[in-house]
This record gives sequence, C-alpha cells and structure tokens, in this order.
Amino acid sequence: MSQSPISPNQALLRVEGLRKSFGGHQAVQNVSFELQAGAIGGLIGPNGAGKTTLFNCLTGFLPADGGKVWLDGVSIGERSSSAVFAAGLARTFQIPRPFPEMTVLDNVMVAPLGQIGERFWTNWLQPGAVAAQERQTRAAARHWLDFVGLSKLEGQAARILSGGQRKLLELARVMVASPKLVLLDEPGAGVNPALLDQIVDKVRALNAQGTTFFIIEHNMDLVAALCQPVMVMAQGQLLVSGSADAVLADPRVVEAYLGSPA
Repeated sequence: MSQSPISPNQALLRVEGLRKSFGGHQAVQNVSFELQAGAIGGLIGPNGAGKTTLFNCLTGFLPADGGKVWLDGVSIGERSSSAVFAAGLARTFQIPRPFPEMTVLDNVMVAPLGQIGERFWTNWLQPGAVAAQERQTRAAARHWLDFVGLSKLEGQAARILSGGQRKLLELARVMVASPKLVLLDEPGAGVNPALLDQIVDKVRALNAQGTTFFIIEHNMDLVAALCQPVMVMAQGQLLVSGSADAVLADPRVVEAYLGSPA
C-alpha cells in the first residue's frame, strides 16, 4: 500500500501564475513554484496571507482566476475537486469534516472513488464483484486505521473523536485512496502535544514510503523539524522559498510577520 519509487528531483507539483480574487481583494497573486516528489513542503505566512485559498485552488475546491497547475506532469488546474482527488492530489482541512454519525471505519471506506457498489444496478447484476471490492476496501480502511492508531475505535461514531483523533481519521481517509500528494491544512491546530507528535511521526513514515506532503502550519517548531522546503506567503504573494533556517532569517519574512519598523 506504499507508493511506487520516485525519481529524485522530479517536480511532482508545478504551479505557474496562479491567481484568485474575491471582489477587489487579490487573495492569490501570480503564485508560481515547484514541489519535488518525495518532499515534505511547508507553507507559512501571517493570517490572511492566502495560504488556504491557494490550497483550495490547487485541489479544485475553488476555481482559480488564472494560472496553471500540473500534478506529475498532468494538467489539473481546471478540474473539479473529485477529479483532482482521482488524479492523486488529496487534502485535509484545518477543521476536520468527518461524517459524525457514521462509524470511524465507514468514514474511511467512503473515500475511494469509483466504487462499483455506488452504481445501483451493479448491486443486482454483479453482486459478487461488489462484495469483493467492498472486502478489499474494508481491509484497506482497517490497515490505515491501524496505522494511525484508531483501529480500536472503528465501530464507534466519528462524533466521539477528539480534534486530534479526527485529524488522524482524515489522514487515514485520504491515504486509503493511495494519493501521490497530500495537502495538510494546519495539522497541528488544536491538537494536544502527544497527538501532534503522533501525527508528525505518521507523516514522516508515509513520506519514507513515498508520499509527498505540502503542509500549512503556524507551529514553527513543527515546520523547522519536518519541512523542506519552506515557502512563505504574505498578502497573496509567494515571498521566498528555502530551508527553514534561511527562510525564518530572511528580512522579508520578518517584515511580513512583524511589520516594518516605525
């Protein structure tokens, strides 16, 4: 269930001139960058910098006003969110969105696209194939629940989970679809230190197996420990990209966070 080996220095995600405005406010201004396969990229910046809007445009949750996006050499910039997900680009949210009354296991099982049991007539014409695929999906879901440490809760309603557990559930839910790239929107927000350490460990383990990550995060210790490269946005623009130490020492980044000296 790990990803295929990746060639070094291969740009998995390429973004060129991405733009998004809301009325007169330019939330994302002509942003261009590349993220190499096998990386754990970090995206930081002050509140309102345009980070989540950028993620929403990359994943098809918002239509961009202009620009191009390629995933593994394939243009995905004008696709719907489900088509982007099917292409191999998955994301989690700052505030997790489980189906609260469904079980933890069922929340993971609904993630894979194209399940033949979703088509009404196949349940009558191909019951064996439907049952076989459901067994495979259940086995994969249980594998990922075990991986994130939630297997003992698989039969419980998702509403009982803590904030940190819901973020682990989201990670299991995207991984069951075998994505090439996972976008994490503030995985550390509202999570206690023990669960945050667990999330970081899981990201590292998945990355070692071949999954590429791009992470929005305000916890600078987490960014410095986990992310390379680190990119900085401010006022909708991409200011700088590089190692955590170099980025955090850059005067443009200091100004973006603290403002110009009086």
